[in-house]
Amino acid sequence: MSEVYAARRERLRERCAAGGSAAALVSRPANVRYLAGAAPRGAVLLLGRGADLMVCPGPGPGDLGAHPDDERPDEALRLHYLPGTGTGGDPAVAAADLAVGQGADSLAVEEHHLTVARHRSIRSVVPRLRLAELGGAVEQLRLVKDEEELSCLRIGAEIADQALSELLESILVGRTERHLALELERRLVDHGADGPAFATSVGTGPNSGRRGHRPTDRRVEEGDFLSVCLGANYRGYRSEIGRTFVIGTSPADWQIELYDLVFAAQRAGREALVPGAEYRDVDRATRQVLDSAGYGHGLPPLTGHGVGLEIDEDPQLAPAAMGKLDACVPVTVEPGVHLPGRGGVRIDDTLVVRPEADGGPELLTITTKELLAL
Repeated sequence: MSEVYAARRERLRERCAAGGSAAALVSRPANVRYLAGAAPRGAVLLLGRGADLMVCPGPGPGDLGAHPDDERPDEALRLHYLPGTGTGGDPAVAAADLAVGQGADSLAVEEHHLTVARHRSIRSVVPRLRLAELGGAVEQLRLVKDEEELSCLRIGAEIADQALSELLESILVGRTERHLALELERRLVDHGADGPAFATSVGTGPNSGRRGHRPTDRRVEEGDFLSVCLGANYRGYRSEIGRTFVIGTSPADWQIELYDLVFAAQRAGREALVPGAEYRDVDRATRQVLDSAGYGHGLPPLTGHGVGLEIDEDPQLAPAAMGKLDACVPVTVEPGVHLPGRGGVRIDDTLVVRPEADGGPELLTITTKELLAL
C-alpha cells in the first residue's frame, strides 16, 4: 500500500504546483488518512519540497503502539514528534515552520478545516510565508475509489447485511428502539467491524421513516412500521443500509401503498446512477416519483451522498448540486417519506457507479427490499 499512498500524495503535489504552491498542509483527519494510511490524533501532513512529513503531537513514537498494524502511517513517511503542549506544540503551526525551513515561500492549507486561531498562529510564527487555499483538492481525489477501497466498502456492507439479517430473525415485539440499536452495533463488531459507521437509527411506529431518528425508549408494537439505518466501519471505510419492515401482522393497505411508492422512487434513483449523470438529475429522478404522488413537501434535502472514509462525503445528490458522476464512485440512494403521527418508509442502499457495459451500478447492500412482515 505504500506505493498507493505515495501516488496519492504525488497527485496532490502536482495540483499544488499547478496552483503555484511549493508545499501543502493537510489537517483534516480523513484527508490525512487518505494520503498517509492513518491519522493519529492531532497529526497533520506536510507535503513539502523535501521529504513528506507527518507532524504529530508528543510525546513520541510510543503513541502509535496502540494502533493496529493496518492503521499505522505509511512507512515511507517521516514522523516528526513535538514536545510539550499549547500553541508551541500545535502540529499545524510546527508544520508551517518546517515548510519554511525546507525553503518554501508558499503553503496551501485547508482553510475549510483550520480554525481562525490556528490560522493566526501560523501567520504569527511564519509571517513571510504566503498561505494559499488548498480547497477541496484532497476531497476531489477521494471521489473515485480504487479497488482496495471498494473491497473495504464491500466487506463493510456485507457485515451490515449480516447484522441486520440476524436481528430480523429474533423476537422484536416489546423491545425498545434503543435496545435494538445497541444490539445491531454489537453485532457489527461481532462480525468484524471496527465499529458502527455512524449512530445506528431505529424508528418504530410514528418514528419510522424519519431520517436520522435517534432511538428512544418506545417499544415495538404489533402493526408498526420498523425503520432501521445502520452501517459498518471497516478499516476506516463506511457504507450504510436502510430498510423498513412491518411488525407482526400483514401490512395495512396504506403501508403497502407507501412502501411501493418509496421503493419505486429508490429504484428510479438507482437506475439513474450512470457515469456522466448530473448529480442533480439523480436526485430529480427519485424526487419526481414522490412529488407526483403528492409527497414533494417535506422531503429530505438530498437523495443520497458519497461514502468512503466519511459516511457523508462528496458527491451530494441534491437539487442544486453541480457535477457529474464518475465510474467507481460509491454513493447512497436513500429516499424516504414520513407521515407525522403515523410513521413512514425509508429505503437506503450503497452502490458503486459502473458503466452499463459492466452491468450498471454495483449494489453493495443486498438485504431484501421486499416488504417483510416480521
